[in-house]
Amino acid sequence: MASIFRVNVLRLQRIPVQNFPYCRRHLSTPALKDAFLEPVAEHPGIVSLALNRPQAKNAISITLLKQLRECLEEAHFDKSIRVLILRSTTIGSFCAGADLAERRTMTQHQVTKFLTDLRDALGKLEALPMPTIAAIDGPALGGGLELSLACDLRVAGFDVTKLGLPETALGIIPGAGGTQRATRVLGISKAKDLIFTARSLSAREALEFGLVNYVSDPGSTAFDRALVLAQSIAKNAPLALRAAKHSVSRSGDLALETGLDFERASYETLLPTKDRLEALAAFKEKRRPIFLGE
Repeated sequence: MASIFRVNVLRLQRIPVQNFPYCRRHLSTPALKDAFLEPVAEHPGIVSLALNRPQAKNAISITLLKQLRECLEEAHFDKSIRVLILRSTTIGSFCAGADLAERRTMTQHQVTKFLTDLRDALGKLEALPMPTIAAIDGPALGGGLELSLACDLRVAGFDVTKLGLPETALGIIPGAGGTQRATRVLGISKAKDLIFTARSLSAREALEFGLVNYVSDPGSTAFDRALVLAQSIAKNAPLALRAAKHSVSRSGDLALETGLDFERASYETLLPTKDRLEALAAFKEKRRPIFLGE
């Protein structure tokens, strides 16, 4: 029996995990992946996208970037995900930006491709249809902060002391969307302040500055606080959340009247949905609605 079991295991090892979507998600363990999707236990609809290079403080390597892009592509089409939380598997870290040690070994062609792929990954993160939250439980400098800026909301851990875009002190500028996304989050004046000074903010300073939306309580993590926030979002109608995100995200690109027309069109697509009818029934019956995303 033992020999048969060993043979079967060997056979399974030769089958690409990609052939089994359910297994791909649940077998993408920290020991195997630098980035992986993982459902949050006991919280249906909430999924974490975990960064898992603790030895390098989740610095973005070619491998991590490849796996991050794969996770984002998978998440984009997974209608069961109501909220996605970007987090680190290791408390005390979030993302140290690009892996500079690896960068020194790369050719100029490889660097150009890496930057193109990084831009694509952050674009994919920003374009995810469901609400996204960055749980920042450690320093988020340069590319690490740029990664969080591609999320809809940011939560910093109480003890985090280093959030910023230090590139001008290194003779460069933010190159993964920092000049653009920071401006959209903070406004032009504050974005210039943050980038020109190259300074780092603490979690409380970042909250006051408008760089993060929430800070965890002392003794708890950013992921803890992000999970509370995710629960308050996930209880609402999934189709409405996606429509709201799409409409709000487009607001900066459209003139007011065009934006209002876009909002109205998005609104009207929700009227015949089962979730809308369920909300009306629940209101009449004085109970909490049960949304199915239909």
